Amino acid sequence: MTRASSSGWALLLIASAILMITMGARQTIGLFIAPLNTATGIGIIGISLAAAINQFVWGLGQPVFGALADRFGTGRVLALGGMILVAGMALTPFVHNELQLIGTLGILVAFGSGAGSFSILIGSVMQRIPAGRRSFAAGVINAGGSFGQFVFAPLLQVVISSFGWVTAMLTMAGFCLAAVPLAWPLRGGGRKAINASAAPERSLGQQLRIASGDRSYWCLHLGFFTCGFHISFLVTHLPGQVHLCGLAPQVSANALALIGLANMVGSLGAGWLGARRRMKLLLVGIYLARAVAVLLFLAAPKTPLTFYIFAMVLGVTWLATVPPTAGLVGKLFGVRYLATLFGLTLLSHQIGGFFGAWLGGLAVARFGDYTWMWYADAGLALFAALINLPIREARVLRPVTV
Repeated sequence: MTRASSSGWALLLIASAILMITMGARQTIGLFIAPLNTATGIGIIGISLAAAINQFVWGLGQPVFGALADRFGTGRVLALGGMILVAGMALTPFVHNELQLIGTLGILVAFGSGAGSFSILIGSVMQRIPAGRRSFAAGVINAGGSFGQFVFAPLLQVVISSFGWVTAMLTMAGFCLAAVPLAWPLRGGGRKAINASAAPERSLGQQLRIASGDRSYWCLHLGFFTCGFHISFLVTHLPGQVHLCGLAPQVSANALALIGLANMVGSLGAGWLGARRRMKLLLVGIYLARAVAVLLFLAAPKTPLTFYIFAMVLGVTWLATVPPTAGLVGKLFGVRYLATLFGLTLLSHQIGGFFGAWLGGLAVARFGDYTWMWYADAGLALFAALINLPIREARVLRPVTV
């Protein structure tokens, strides 16, 4: 193993640790909804709107921070984002109305975690990893985010039950602050990346024009939109579904943890298979499995065991879409501007996430349960499977124009 290769894999583990913390903070927001509502009286619709804005702003931050990382390097972006995330979480316990909650949870937390998320971390590491290992590398980073959900969901639920939601939120802010120094080893990147590109240098604008004219790239956007709807609905409203079934809050925390644990396996498996099988077919299989899992869950009795089995099955596919999606973007357009191009697909993901979080709150307020949301979720997963079929996996080669 060469020194550059060894350094690349060390950075891979650091990126996984950062994503573990930022995703742990994001994917446990649903645990705070009920106690936050009790403490503030904002209401489920208002809190769901803040959570939905969080989903959208997180996605909006991906291409913005991705472009900054491509230009100035990853470390500065990660450090800045970490401080914004800490500020948002530390201020959330002091909100008193919907507008304040949108400002802290919906904007600050979202932007901060977005600066330390998939597109920036995967884009930086992939510039330092040989082409044949990039899909697996994306899977390893993604597994770090899932491990964060596995660790922090039960931990925060214990703190909420024992000491209250304010202490739990401030505890998570402390973990996020501890992650800021991890940005230092990733301070390179951008134009100085080791494997930036062997092709003639394009500007970001030229690369964006090429991508915007490619049908396969738009198919990835549409599929990722439905993925965001699905994940955001579940991570925000699964605790509410557990409550409607008359089960203890610990069931939802355990289910979220199991999703994270199972997705570690799914992410690593998707990354490994992405180097050996057609990545678009992996995406088709993942989305089909989700549709089947949701329909079987609807038909099953709502016991703790049902939620746990559903969480394990669903968890295998949870964010396993990230490695093949990032891999396809890199395969189509190279890795020079991967943080930006993949960040744009994550923006589409989070537009779907906005609707998943927001419409879930509207549905339960209007109908008293989430039945129609579950059916919409299954239908969109089926659509995502179909829309990925036309994707081609050949590199888009076009002349550099000025």
